Amino acid sequence: MKNFAICYNKTIEHSVEVMSELREILRQNNVSADALDIDELKNGYDFVFVIGGDGTILKAARFYAKFSTPIFGVNLGRLGFLSQSSKEDIKISVEKILKGRFFVEERIMLQSGDKIALNDFVVKGTTTGRTSRFSLKINGKLVCDYLADGIIVTTPTGSTAYGLSAGGPVISPALNAFVIVPICPHTLTARPIVIPDNEVITICSDKDLTNYVASTDGQEFYEFVQEIEIKKSQYTAKLALLDGVEFYSVLRNKLHWGISPAKI
Repeated sequence: MKNFAICYNKTIEHSVEVMSELREILRQNNVSADALDIDELKNGYDFVFVIGGDGTILKAARFYAKFSTPIFGVNLGRLGFLSQSSKEDIKISVEKILKGRFFVEERIMLQSGDKIALNDFVVKGTTTGRTSRFSLKINGKLVCDYLADGIIVTTPTGSTAYGLSAGGPVISPALNAFVIVPICPHTLTARPIVIPDNEVITICSDKDLTNYVASTDGQEFYEFVQEIEIKKSQYTAKLALLDGVEFYSVLRNKLHWGISPAKI
């Protein structure tokens, strides 16, 4: 690796100073790196450090997926589920990366038109405070109709995000699958569905309501009228992970998965 960049989100507290600290650590190891604002990303790098919360990492992942560039997250947010390092451990993390003690994990992504998402696509009606009607098709065949607040189509990476909050399952990122999760469905029989990642999902809007909105990773919003088609993207996100870090330990440490209540 020759060309490094540090992507930071200046709207997040301490982001600029952590970027400067990271740049200095790299300089001490005879490595130079360009500093990039999250809203002014550029191509041409072999490896990119991303400083911020999960939102910053998601935005960088969508951009650099198109160039097959690995990214490494340094958490300054609340949860930091996608990040590998805290600001306190940044020196140790950089030393491991420069010594090659990391691996790159490819994560499947979703695509609709020219939009891609690492976590999820969320479809909702624009009428605030009311449920909307959706028809779900898989590979062109009707599956069911939903009367709900919305529908989440999530990757395994995104299964620990909005999909989990809406009652969906946690899916290992090693699986090639997507999850379809209705949001607050107005029925007791609507449950999340796990499907293979080679199937095409179509969500059709109610003919009486023309304004529906879709979002990618909760960051890019756009309206559609009749239907939206969502499928596996040709791109994959390249997440740099430190040796010894695996999915289940992240579940335990960051989501406190399966931890018994403390004794009184």
